[in-house]
Amino acid sequence: MFSLGDMLSFLPKLLHGAGVTITVSIVSYVLAAVVGLVFGVARMTRFWPARAVATAYIQLIRGTPLLLQLFFIYYVLPYGGVVLSPLVAGVLGLTINYGAYMAEVFRSGIQAIPREQWEAARSLGMSRRLLMRRVVLPQAIRIVIPALGNFFISIFKDSALVSVISMRDLMFTGELLASATFKYFEIFTLVAIIYFVISYPVAKLVDYVERKFDISRGRMELVRT
Repeated sequence: MFSLGDMLSFLPKLLHGAGVTITVSIVSYVLAAVVGLVFGVARMTRFWPARAVATAYIQLIRGTPLLLQLFFIYYVLPYGGVVLSPLVAGVLGLTINYGAYMAEVFRSGIQAIPREQWEAARSLGMSRRLLMRRVVLPQAIRIVIPALGNFFISIFKDSALVSVISMRDLMFTGELLASATFKYFEIFTLVAIIYFVISYPVAKLVDYVERKFDISRGRMELVRT
């Protein structure tokens, strides 16, 4: 039978799990953005070994599911002597996975810069490195900001997958409470509410940023395939 009192009694533990989820999401997002920028630029470099490595990384990660990657990091790497805690494994898995997708976002943003600007900068004697830092990247980042914001929402929701490697995030905490009390309706309703309460303001913030930068929603095709 539904019990509001039971729901309130479960709330503190679920909020603690939500704190872990938020921490993992933020750390993974920041690291994935850095990885994505590095590999996105590497995919466009004239140095072919770097371009080949970046292409292989992106294709491999995008061609395998996140769940498999988490299993590999947490359960397979120990056979090679690399033992990671659930927290580190979860952050690493999300970073590697989303870094590949963000790399393509950054690459698309860079390619969206008109060629005339590249040629004008070169005519002023700018090196390719200076051109990227002063002209291309500031504009490319402005273009991809809405997509990057949407990625945070995706990371926050996909972080529920780290529960499979026993990390005590929101989802794993909910599963433990449900298995111990059999209050599945109350607990998973609360879990859903908490996910929504956190992700909805972030979604609204992304919409605000998109309007602030005056970027059309349909300008770039940046949906995960």
